[in-house]
Order: sequence, then C-alpha cells, then structure tokens
Amino acid sequence: MTQPKLLLLSTGGTIASVASQTGLTPGESGEDLLQTLQNLPYQIDVADILALDSSNIQPEEWRLMAEKVYQARQTYAGIVISHGTDTMAYTASMLTFMLPNLDIPVVLTGSQVPMNVLLSDAPRNLTLAFTAAASCTPGVYLAFDGKVMRGCRTVKVKTTAFDAFESVNFPPIAEVTSDGLVFRATQPAPEAPCTLNTKLDLNVSLIKLFPGFDPQILLAMAQSGCHGFVIEGYGLGGMTFIRRNVAAVIGQLSRQNIPVVAASQCLYERSDLTKYEVGRQALLEGAISAHDMTSESAITKLMWALGQGMDLAAVKAFFATDVAGEVTLS
Repeated sequence: MTQPKLLLLSTGGTIASVASQTGLTPGESGEDLLQTLQNLPYQIDVADILALDSSNIQPEEWRLMAEKVYQARQTYAGIVISHGTDTMAYTASMLTFMLPNLDIPVVLTGSQVPMNVLLSDAPRNLTLAFTAAASCTPGVYLAFDGKVMRGCRTVKVKTTAFDAFESVNFPPIAEVTSDGLVFRATQPAPEAPCTLNTKLDLNVSLIKLFPGFDPQILLAMAQSGCHGFVIEGYGLGGMTFIRRNVAAVIGQLSRQNIPVVAASQCLYERSDLTKYEVGRQALLEGAISAHDMTSESAITKLMWALGQGMDLAAVKAFFATDVAGEVTLS
C-alpha cells in the first residue's frame, strides 16, 4: 500500500524552541522535530519557512504560509504546519479565508513544551497532526491534545496546560480514543477550485467594550485611518447607549462606510442584536452581527473582506455568509 505523501512546513514556536540567555527561542528545524517521531506510516517532506515565536507571526507571515500551501497542494495529500500556540488560532482562521475552497487538509499544531524536553506534549500533537493531514477531508484544521478542530473555530484558552485550545460553538472534527482517531463532525466540501487570495486591509481594530468606554475613541481611530472594527460587546452583543453612546457612534461610522462587527465577550454561544434594547439600538445604527464566530475569526474575516475592496453593504452580506464553517447562521 502506498504511503500518503505529506509536507511539514516548520515556522518555529515553542515546539521548536531551545533555551537561550534571552529565554526560549525557536532553534530546532523541521527535520529535528521529525526525527523524534518513530515509524510514522507516511512519506514526509520538510520545509523550514520561518523560525519565529508566534507572537511575531503577522500578516506577512500569513501570506507566506498561504503561498507555500497553495504551491504545494497538488504535490501532497496533506500539509502540516508547526506553529507557536499564541497566535495559531489567528493563523488558522486567516488561512481559511486566504485559501477559499482548499482542496487538501492543512493541519496546524504546536506544543506547550518544546520537543526536546522530557514529557513534552509535542510528539503526540505532531503525530496527531500528521494523522489528521492524511485522513481529514479538505480544509484548515488545528490539532492539539487529542482533538482535531476546525481552524476557524479555535481559541487558545490556557497558557501552560496541555489542553490549550478549544473548539468554540462547534464540536471537534475528530478526537483520539482507544479506537483511534474517531470523527465527530464534518468539514464543508469545497464548492469550486481552490484559489489563493492574500489581499488584506490591516487598518482594522478589535475592541473590548468595558463600562466607561468612551466611544469617541472609535471616531478618533477612524479619523486616523481605521477602516473597520470588531467590538466585543456584552452578553448577546449589547452596546452602551446612555451617556457614552456607543450605538450612536456606530451609526456615525456606518455613514462613513466603516463597518462595525458586534461580537460577544462571552466565549460560547452567540451575539444576537435583536433580543435586547441595547443590541437593537446598535443594530438599527448599522452594527453587523458576528453571530457565534470567534473574535479571531471575525477580525481576520474583516481584514480579508476589506482587502477585497468590499463596501459596507458587501461586508454585511459577507458576514451573513458561512464561507468555510466559521459561523452558524440558523
């Protein structure tokens, strides 16, 4: 039986880190990571494309990763990206939008402890990622601590524990049990040929609302060149409208063709601007509901949408569209 041909793209992160005088820093190559794994039933090629702590992963690196995946996707059955954990959920979300209709599985993984440390979680995470890359349907995934999750649904929820990521508002695609890798959900099948589109508008902001927040800050940011906002409101997406009237400022921004996406500060469930007056005021002023999207997915989706030159009406329509399983619209 022919072994599946897979590619490892190494980008650094804790999984590849070594001790230095300035703290842990990426120092292991992809081949170094691969050598710690034994007897994998796959043919694996390796490409070291970055050596960065993921706190330094930015849109330029997202573009590079997307380009590498797009170029290699017809040569390999699946691709694994080793990545630092701190911004992995952002990268997984952005790759989902940069590679519409992706036609192979791409699986991001990393670890909370470097590969070269005894009892590290890195070997099992990397083994799981290769298994997922060889067996999942096409799409972007994140594999960690025995779970394979839809990339655009993931959030890092812990800083040191091994179960660092959760799949928010959608079940894990698969989980490791005594029966092996057991699939629990499915990824939408691609509906058209895969394309590469890395155009982004980085002049956006993610704001967390708090009591006493001055909405004039939003207008000042817009005047300074901010083209769109994701605001984490309260509960179902509620926004202040007495004294410090956030809803009214959303109206001013909307009239300037600047989209404001309303998410919830609550990790689970959804924003629903129709239920309470504090949501309806914002909705009437033009706020766009993020529904049950993660903040990571909402801000990357907004960057990508504005990068395509979408106006306010087009952004509203785009956020009312499930592109790759990032949102539940029922």
